[in-house]
Amino acid sequence: MRYALIGCGRISPNHVVAAQNNNLEIVALCDIERNNAEDKAIKFDIDLSQTKIYTDYIEMLDKEKPELVAIATESGKHADIALTCISHGCNVIIEKPIALSLEDADKIIEAAEKEGVKVCACHQNRFNKSIQTIRQAIEKRRFGKLLYATAHIRWARDHEYYDRATWRGTWEQDGGALMNQCIHDIDLLRWMMGGKIVEVVGMTDRLVHPYIEAEDLGIALVRFENGGYGIIEGTTDVFPKNLEETLYIFGEKGTVKAGGEAVNIIEEWNFSDYLDDPEAVKKECKENPPNVYGFGHTKLYRDVVDAINNDRAPYVDGYAGRDALELVLGIYESAATGKTVQFPLKKGATIDYKGRF
Repeated sequence: MRYALIGCGRISPNHVVAAQNNNLEIVALCDIERNNAEDKAIKFDIDLSQTKIYTDYIEMLDKEKPELVAIATESGKHADIALTCISHGCNVIIEKPIALSLEDADKIIEAAEKEGVKVCACHQNRFNKSIQTIRQAIEKRRFGKLLYATAHIRWARDHEYYDRATWRGTWEQDGGALMNQCIHDIDLLRWMMGGKIVEVVGMTDRLVHPYIEAEDLGIALVRFENGGYGIIEGTTDVFPKNLEETLYIFGEKGTVKAGGEAVNIIEEWNFSDYLDDPEAVKKECKENPPNVYGFGHTKLYRDVVDAINNDRAPYVDGYAGRDALELVLGIYESAATGKTVQFPLKKGATIDYKGRF
């Protein structure tokens, strides 16, 4: 399968490795800074007689005609690039968030359905062993009634991190801690709790990063249609380094905690049915990834390739990406207005909050 990557920055190594692990034919690497693409080619031993380097993604699409394109640029460009790729008949993997407005997310989903191509939102943590094990327990109804879930993303981002890319922390191209760093766990919380939300109450603030536009702290309460609740706490203010990304699920018959730096370890596993040994489960679900991105990209790519070959929806499709985006935007709206926000949202975009702080 002919594959191309657009955007060769911080997250791109995970995409390159995932493409190589799935034996994709890497026909092109594209970045507006040519040296970024060239550096990745050198680092991952990509043969530049077979793989072309581009700085213009439209030229790349016209010349190389890839079947699958991964989009790993700044968030504010995801939608325009995705729509262009889809119009060229390409299947797409879009790094989180899928877009920065609900309107753009809907356009992506509608265009893909019209063109008959697949859209995958890159929420790779869904493929963590820990998360897959919890999901199986959810689907087998081992928790009984789902009571509530909590997501805690306690990370650190310093001035140097934001200086390395001027788009970071801007409303037009990124959003803040919730949209960028915390959206993976926000996706997991919504997915585990049944997806459908009734209302959200949120607060956000910018406490220690005066050089960015958006929030570095977000706290929210979520009420789900199934009667359960969610609590979200996300920040990039932790001193001196990333502390944890943790997901708790509480049910009337079960309690589970996925922890570690990126929900890659099961730390608590208790069910009233005693169908398995908690210590054995914890031993099995104890991945040690080299960074917060984990090992999920390769599995996500494998699923997308299979979805294309068998004409089915990807495991993490465009609607999943839209759901995560909608929840963050709902928190933003509640924080800005001081009011409870009812779901589903009719509209919303990060740019609506320019000048918020």
